[in-house]
Amino acid sequence: MSIILGIDPGSRKTGFGLIRTQGAKVEYLQSGIIQVGDLPFAERLKSIFESLSEIIDQHFPDVMVVEQVFMAKNPNSALKLGQARGAAITAGAVANLAVEEYSARQIKQAVVGVGAAKKTQVQEMVKHLLKLDGMPKEDAADALAAAICHAHTQHYLVRTARSVKQVRP
Repeated sequence: MSIILGIDPGSRKTGFGLIRTQGAKVEYLQSGIIQVGDLPFAERLKSIFESLSEIIDQHFPDVMVVEQVFMAKNPNSALKLGQARGAAITAGAVANLAVEEYSARQIKQAVVGVGAAKKTQVQEMVKHLLKLDGMPKEDAADALAAAICHAHTQHYLVRTARSVKQVRP
C-alpha cells in the first residue's frame, strides 16, 4: 500500500492530489488547489512550499509526483513555472520523499489513453477512475492524474518484473 502525492505546479495556482494505491486499485484521499494569487513572487513560492509541507506532514505520502515543465511561448512564464516546480520539489525533498516527474503527455496517455487529451477529458477520467461524486477542479484533476499515472506505471513495472522472473530458468 502506498500514498502518492501528485502536484500540478503553477505560480498562481498549484494543484495537489493524494491517492492510496494497493496493486492496481487506486483510492481518492484528498485534493485541492493552493491559491497564491497576487502575492509578491517570493511570497508565492514560500506559500507553495509551506502549504505542500503541511500536506506532507498531515498525510505522510510515500512519493511525490510532479508534472514536468513544458516549453511555453512566453519564456518569463516558463521560468516562473519552473520556480513554482522548484518550491514544490523542495518541499518533497525536505520531507525525504522520492520525487518522480512525468511529462503532461505521459500523464494524459496513462489516464485517458491519448497523450493529446483535452483537460476536460482528464477531469472526466479522474472522476471515473477515482469514483468521485463531482468533477474535480482542473488543477486538482491534473495533480490527481499525475498521481494515477505514477500508480499505473509502478503497477505495470511490478507486473513486468514478475513475468520476467517467471520466464527465467
